Amino acid sequence: MLRDITLGQYYQTESVIHKLDPRVKLVATICFIISLFVVKSWVGYAVAAVFLAVMIKLSNVPFKYMVKGMRAIVFILLITVVFNLFLTPGETVFSVWKLKITREGVQLAVMMAVRLSFLIVGSSVMTLTTTPNSLTDGMEKLMRPLKIFKVPVHEVAMMMSIALRFIPILLEETDKIMKAQIARGADFESGNLVKKAKALVPLLVPLFISAFRRANDLAMAMEARCYRGGEHRTKMKPLKYAARDRIAYGVLAAYFALCIVVRIYL
Repeated sequence: MLRDITLGQYYQTESVIHKLDPRVKLVATICFIISLFVVKSWVGYAVAAVFLAVMIKLSNVPFKYMVKGMRAIVFILLITVVFNLFLTPGETVFSVWKLKITREGVQLAVMMAVRLSFLIVGSSVMTLTTTPNSLTDGMEKLMRPLKIFKVPVHEVAMMMSIALRFIPILLEETDKIMKAQIARGADFESGNLVKKAKALVPLLVPLFISAFRRANDLAMAMEARCYRGGEHRTKMKPLKYAARDRIAYGVLAAYFALCIVVRIYL
């Protein structure tokens, strides 16, 4: 299950999406997420599905690798579907005791499941095709106007980048600790929910200790190298927009405009 989480991981390959400026991919991801809440019909979700499929195809990342990240949120999907099925008022389709499933509930549950799935896969496209360093530079550039309000833009971007980079590292550490505990007789699978939660205690304690140790080592390494973020810090590879980035912005604007048209007329 832990190996199925793809968020924060980078997939090395050559593609048009990989070569795009990180600012373009960040803006595209934000616009795609917003568009999922803009559209309200199946036509709108079909447009979003086509757009996402084209992006996945252009990224050259295997579809199976991208979709396997969905396994980690199956539980959240099930909760979302169940709540929408039984708590949405409307025309009753099926009822058992005091529970009833409505036509509107079924439609809303399916839409929410599709929306959440698209959101996760769309975010994965960005993280799988962009290195953490590029993400940091892109976020810092995009958030530069916030400096007017005394927001420490560089520090915020650095923290977000480090958090993304630590996701696969901590997942690998968790997997190692689980295997070590299982080899010593620990059981993480059997029993009810309470027993499974108690069984995680021997896993969480060393994981937290490892996370704090890694964070301390990273802080000491940055301090030893006299790292100072801020205005006067230069970039080895300054971000510059290319022709493909402007084309990507145009495609993104056309997609978002189409979503608005679909929302209004369909």
